[in-house]
Amino acid sequence: MKSNLVDKIKNGEFVLIAENGVNYYDIAEKKNISPLDAAKLMIDEAKEAGVHAVKFQTYKAEKLAAKNSPYYWDISEEPTRSQYELFKKFDMFGRREYELLNKYCQSAEIDFFSTPFDFESADYLDEIMDICKISSSDLNNLPFIEYIAKKKKPIILSTGASNEDEIDEAVTLIKKHNDNILVIMHCVLEYPTPYEHANLNKILTLKKRYNGLIVGYSDHTKPDASLDIIKTAYNLGATVIEKHFTLDKSIKGNDHYHAMDVTDAKNIITAINFIDKIRGTYDLLSLESEQKARQNARRSIVSNGIIKKGEYLTRNNLTFKRPGTGIAPSKISQIIGKKSGLDIPDDTILTLDMLE
Repeated sequence: MKSNLVDKIKNGEFVLIAENGVNYYDIAEKKNISPLDAAKLMIDEAKEAGVHAVKFQTYKAEKLAAKNSPYYWDISEEPTRSQYELFKKFDMFGRREYELLNKYCQSAEIDFFSTPFDFESADYLDEIMDICKISSSDLNNLPFIEYIAKKKKPIILSTGASNEDEIDEAVTLIKKHNDNILVIMHCVLEYPTPYEHANLNKILTLKKRYNGLIVGYSDHTKPDASLDIIKTAYNLGATVIEKHFTLDKSIKGNDHYHAMDVTDAKNIITAINFIDKIRGTYDLLSLESEQKARQNARRSIVSNGIIKKGEYLTRNNLTFKRPGTGIAPSKISQIIGKKSGLDIPDDTILTLDMLE
């Protein structure tokens, strides 16, 4: 299947990426189905919601985190205190499972990709996906970034918890080896991100500093009822939106508590479509729908009293009134001094054929 996601990104269109991550493990347990079936179910639900792509996370705990790696998330939401222990719960899938999920996405006509967290997964995922995501956690992992960049695929680069010089270094390294599409994602590496920490103005800074690159937003806030976080990010210029996805936000732990569900995803897409509708075009032109009002609400040059045939037009015997079907007031300097070619009654809209 040809990648609709890459085309949409290239054309500057809005795309919503459902970050399935590894949430399917908990969905599987709750529904008493296999993790693979749960992952497929999440793909189906994302497709039904109108999401443009689904993304997973591909890792093995022992390659990702040392056994004494501390947590960095809200332990009231996810009580596991070791990164290794948490990741070990959700690292069952390997090459075979992701190949099956890619084929399933093809049949469902939704784009598939996954974030690799090691060199091995980067290699086999490269064979089955059209775009690659680099996690915020790997932004300073320059050997890994270079390895991925050399594969020449479009890249989505998250910038959570990064400073300007680090982003510069990563972007420079990628562009050295890869002239394909590069999307820079604003992201806050805080789970969940309090609304006041969303810091969405960073999107404007990224757009200005990395002029010519596409800017997006990877969101870790809890979905707000009015979708103001996502709508504001889009209005500031983030055309690629990535948000964790779940089928049940009440599930404790991992990435369910700050994820969007099917209803949220549908509402986001509806909201962005409405924003696009009301934005219109950038042209400084009157709209087709304004033409009737343009004609009738504007003014014309009108006789101010009776003007006899042969009488000169002066500022005193002319005024300006609606509708705008006659000579426009902007032409007054061209009209003054001309002779009337006929008797013009008071309060008459002047036309050029009335003048000598």
